[in-house]
Amino acid sequence: MTRKTFLKRIFQLSLVGAFPALYSWQVEPFWVEFVERKLHIKNLSDDLDGKILMQISDLHVGDRFDWNFLIESFEKAQQFKPDFVVYTGDFVNRGNAQEQNDLRTVMEKAVYGQLGTFGILGNHDYGLDGKDIGLSRNICGILNDFGVEMLNNEQQEKQGLNFIGFEDLYSSNFDPMQVMKDYDPSKANLVLCHNPDACDKDVWNGYQGWILSGHTHGGQCRIPGVITPILPVKNKKYVSGEIDLKDGRMLYINRAIGHSYQVRFMVRPEITVFTLKQA
Repeated sequence: MTRKTFLKRIFQLSLVGAFPALYSWQVEPFWVEFVERKLHIKNLSDDLDGKILMQISDLHVGDRFDWNFLIESFEKAQQFKPDFVVYTGDFVNRGNAQEQNDLRTVMEKAVYGQLGTFGILGNHDYGLDGKDIGLSRNICGILNDFGVEMLNNEQQEKQGLNFIGFEDLYSSNFDPMQVMKDYDPSKANLVLCHNPDACDKDVWNGYQGWILSGHTHGGQCRIPGVITPILPVKNKKYVSGEIDLKDGRMLYINRAIGHSYQVRFMVRPEITVFTLKQA
């Protein structure tokens, strides 16, 4: 092999090696996927059959990536004309004053349901140590100002669909039995729970139905069926998508629209578009 050929091969291999890194840094983190699927809910009224419910999770507004991508994604999401929108936690990354101001800018362009818009808090909404109660109240205040009804261990019925919202699993406010002790199983219920590990806690009081979660980001980087190296849950079955919990509960884990770090590989950011159907 001549020196010229050798250098040419080295250059070609460098390009091959650089492409995955460039793709996972500059392409996939900003390539949102709208996942469309049906959501069969017990006791759903005829009026709500066929209505659209959109799930948006883990905005992570901060300086880790260009959050204008969120606004651009919201503009695309408007075409679905959702009847309900739910935000399942982690609105900010660290929660400092700048991030709170940026969150206000993002929410000015956010997606809202024609019939109702609800939200719950995630672990990042309590600061980096997960204990900043003042920050969590500020986040709730910002979201409420922009028309998002925040559910803190609470339930709220809207147009015949009953939304049950848990506080974050690792916060000092996590107390789902506050709402689950007296939920009505004859209603069309839907639980919003940021961290899917809460599914393994003894707090469900016989609930049977759907749970919408986020938190995992789908691992952000993975080779499906081979490895998901970073997964911030104890139960490693909780990666993304639909999971049958085998006791009448069904879990859906959204892959997140934002990122803790600007890197994704084979885990595109997601906005989920559910069509409500009678079970």
